[in-house]
Amino acid sequence: MAHNIERFTDGSAAFISARKDAWHRLGTVTTDTFTAAEAMDKARLGGWNVRTTSLSTTTDSPNGPVTVPVLGSYATVRTHPETGVPEPLGVVGPGYMPVQNEEHCDLLDAVVGESGAHFETAGSLNGGRQVFVTLKLPRTMKFQGRDHLDLYVAALNSHDGSSAFRLIVTPVRIVCANTQAAALSRARASFAIRHTSGAQGRILAAREALNLTWQYADAFEAEAAAMIEAELDREEFNNIIGRLYPEPKGPKVTEQMKRTHSRKLSALGDLFASSPTLQGLHGTRWAGYQAVTEYLDHVAPVKGGKKYGETYAANARALRTVTSSTLVTQKHDAFRAFALTS
Repeated sequence: MAHNIERFTDGSAAFISARKDAWHRLGTVTTDTFTAAEAMDKARLGGWNVRTTSLSTTTDSPNGPVTVPVLGSYATVRTHPETGVPEPLGVVGPGYMPVQNEEHCDLLDAVVGESGAHFETAGSLNGGRQVFVTLKLPRTMKFQGRDHLDLYVAALNSHDGSSAFRLIVTPVRIVCANTQAAALSRARASFAIRHTSGAQGRILAAREALNLTWQYADAFEAEAAAMIEAELDREEFNNIIGRLYPEPKGPKVTEQMKRTHSRKLSALGDLFASSPTLQGLHGTRWAGYQAVTEYLDHVAPVKGGKKYGETYAANARALRTVTSSTLVTQKHDAFRAFALTS
């Protein structure tokens, strides 16, 4: 499935949400906030006991099949939350140390206790290979009385060696449920923890790093307020977009690639000029930045979208918004391009 939320044979899904959102057709949707313990239970994230085991392979020999060890590589294995049987998740090196889902939530529980944040979503992706948990922080920002943003902390972890344990501070526009990861160069918006023997100590260090959340919020709020007050005409918008998404050139560029690029620029221009989510903000640098984030989260094509329909495409975009580091980079670049300072 496009959303890649883990599904089980009883029809349940490894997902819980405090409210209806991009994943609302799956898992458990509560009418109120939920705790770390409920995330472990309702999203089927508890008791995985992720561990590493030695690898071996079987090959032919003159005396018949023989099993030989694969030196320097290990499999990550979990106890499947439905069947209880061991299940491989990935291949990692000798220094890899799993970070359990319970540790994941213990860290975020500390944020809840210290800041008044509450859990919003939790789930398992790609058969348990990636896990995410999000918190909504208690402070809401309102720019010039016009645009509301909430702050979320998203904790992302992998059990297949594909990425570090990451904490990301991200503002979300409530009007279109649009997750954004616009980081300011002078304010830290993420904290990465490698899966090594010292990971537990670095998880504790992350608690101190999260104290920068408000510094990040203050910096973002000040810059965004300035962007709302700064006018931006269509010509300058086109110039900025042209730098963010330059025209493809070179001998390998096809006519289809040129048409795709042209459609992207046209869609971005339409959002900047007339998106209903930007009512009262058109013609500003903030609208320019929001046009990019709205395009990436709600308009940009996804593989299989034309073939399987808009519901499939919307689910694929929702997954991409939560998990894609490429989108984080593009939004970061867009914020810097439209901001008055960098």
